Amino acid sequence: MPLPPAAPEQLLARLAAGRPDRLLHVEHVPARTGTAVGWPDWVAPELRDALAHRGVSNPWAHQADAAEHARAGRHVVVATGTASGKSLAYLLPALTSVLEGTHAPNGRGATALYLSPTKALAHDQWRSIAELGLDRLRVSAYDGDTPDEERAWIRQHAGYVLTNPDLLHRSMLPGHERWASFLRQLQYVVVDECHVYRGVFGSHVANVLRRLQRVCERYGASPTFVLASATAGDPAGSTSRLTGLPVVAVDDDASPRGSTQFALWEPPLTDHGGENDAPTRRSATAETAMLLTDLVVEGVRTLAFVRSRRGAEAVAMTARDSLAEVGPDLATRVAAYRAGYLPEERRELEAQLRDGRLLGVAATNALELGVDVTGLDAVLLCGWPGTRASLWQQAGRAGRSGDDALAILVARDDPLDTYLVHHPGSIFGTPVEATVCDPTNPYVLGPHLCAAAAELPLTEDELDRFGPTTAEVLAALVERGLLRRRPGGWFWTRPERASDLADLRGIGGGMVRVVEDGTGRMLGTVDPGASHTTVHTGAVYVHQGATYLVDHLDLEDAVAVAHREEVDYTTSARDTTDIRIVGEISREAWGDAELVHGQVEVTNQVVAYLKRRYLTGTVLGEEPLSLPPRHLRTQAVWWTVTAEQLAAASLADVDVPGAAHAAEHASIGLLPLVATCDRWDIGGVSTAMHADTGRMTVFVYDGHPGGAGFAERGFTAARTWLTATREAIASCECPDGCPSCVQSPKCGNGNDPLDKAGAVRLLDVLLAGAP
Repeated sequence: MPLPPAAPEQLLARLAAGRPDRLLHVEHVPARTGTAVGWPDWVAPELRDALAHRGVSNPWAHQADAAEHARAGRHVVVATGTASGKSLAYLLPALTSVLEGTHAPNGRGATALYLSPTKALAHDQWRSIAELGLDRLRVSAYDGDTPDEERAWIRQHAGYVLTNPDLLHRSMLPGHERWASFLRQLQYVVVDECHVYRGVFGSHVANVLRRLQRVCERYGASPTFVLASATAGDPAGSTSRLTGLPVVAVDDDASPRGSTQFALWEPPLTDHGGENDAPTRRSATAETAMLLTDLVVEGVRTLAFVRSRRGAEAVAMTARDSLAEVGPDLATRVAAYRAGYLPEERRELEAQLRDGRLLGVAATNALELGVDVTGLDAVLLCGWPGTRASLWQQAGRAGRSGDDALAILVARDDPLDTYLVHHPGSIFGTPVEATVCDPTNPYVLGPHLCAAAAELPLTEDELDRFGPTTAEVLAALVERGLLRRRPGGWFWTRPERASDLADLRGIGGGMVRVVEDGTGRMLGTVDPGASHTTVHTGAVYVHQGATYLVDHLDLEDAVAVAHREEVDYTTSARDTTDIRIVGEISREAWGDAELVHGQVEVTNQVVAYLKRRYLTGTVLGEEPLSLPPRHLRTQAVWWTVTAEQLAAASLADVDVPGAAHAAEHASIGLLPLVATCDRWDIGGVSTAMHADTGRMTVFVYDGHPGGAGFAERGFTAARTWLTATREAIASCECPDGCPSCVQSPKCGNGNDPLDKAGAVRLLDVLLAGAP
């Protein structure tokens, strides 16, 4: 049964009872009434009747507005909240056109292509469309699980095809001749959950969409793009960068919504010291499991979002163990949901969550996207999800048929989480971020130019489509022998598949396989950029709750061999990093200090690893490693201060390295406040005297070749970013530095030296000159 209107407030009071100082802030998000309008007169009558049969008597104003733009041939993005019915905005024009085309003599009139970032979402959309019962509509999902015989039927007969950017990149575009009849009639391209396409992944997808447009033109088609996004900053600008097309934004949400009690919750400090005996907080995972347990006992249908697969499993397992002490039946009503489950397992979990058989689910962000599990009573967010767009998307899962809802953000022991729960205005009083991507990054663009040339030879008049760096990148590809220049344009002449050069979920290089010794069973894969730190010789590797020790990392064959062994410790890599300035893009004077955005080359080498006791973090020993250095050409934002400013901050020469190091760590942790990134997407270096600047310098760089736009965003929002960094350090209640302020979980120097107080004084003199 739905919760009564007062239940969220009562629930929150009961959760906080006996837990002083954990509930830091409660934001009341008021209810909103809906604005319905009449059906556009062009909507197919059978579609309108089918929707009415499903309970949709009229569209909301934003749905009709976006649908009218699309019907008129204008590229449009509908950027409204969770459960606002964004899918209807693209289904009305797309399905109507496909249904109209079924009257064509050959039965293949207008077609539509739907793209989602996950297979699960595409299948959920497929199910929803199938439930409309439109007999004349030929709709099918096309992904890696689709049998070959069904693929042939889809290519020849389907009118509405649901797939993902990965399959579009690897299969549909390279084999476009087989899709000729579909592409020739392509009228709409739907890009769902487009706020997910950010950073390097977004840059790849942007180039895939440009390749799709040129192939469509080959067959005489010019499809209209209809995009759906969570509420986002500058949705028109973000989607224009993504598609390379002018896009109209519809972002005035006209759907009704109940009110939400949104709580900010901080776990308590524990009696166990962490690294360097710094105080630590109870883990957000343990705290979320406790809250999930309490809510399930109350009979509240709850979804807990957890950042990692392992964390989701841990929250569900801990909650089940606790509930078993209350009642065995309750323990069976909690489950985990994550990527890696079989499709039938995911479908069953979704069905159980919708119909109430499951009361609690711990999920990764696989359930953040539009899979239909709305109608919950409460949402727990185990740690900041990365962006405000994701925050509101996840929180919006709670609220059943307009009823009131509860959402709780549980802070991790992390500088950004700590800052946000102590500064509610940074969450509730700030617009959501604009999506950042850079399709012109040469490391991303190059492989897609090769793929485009393999699909259709590239000509001079097409270069503008791919951006201002295209001619330069093409010249480099010719020099490397990847493309050949002829009078008719640029051609791919090599025997291998050009599309294999680009990995949409990363940049370059195949994944490193983790293989079990003796059996040859593949345990998993690791991104090559992370292999030196996660699967080096001696590393502890965890797979499905079991621990393995890596015996050998073979970089040439991209394989790590590991054997099963129970250990009570974890491993963390120690590394050295040097950075060289290659060129400047922008410079800004901050009084005597300087802020710069430019290109850098980072040289990183893993030299050893530490063994730490699993529960306490106590260091058991250090083992040397012999791994080759790795070089990364990327973009960075850096700031310098003069010797006089250091003196004004009362920082003696011996104090500067610790102050700069602490400021570097905290600024890495806080950059996601202004850029759509995670701290693991970026890196940093600090030095008391850098050879290229002649000053004390702190660098923060994009951890992807060519850059991903994060450092550039840090430069443009530097005052906000660095002010928040200073506040996060100064307001932390620890005496000398902890994971909530200046310690970093990925520091290659073991978080030494660190000077918390010195970092505050250093940032004070920097910010004093901020424009």
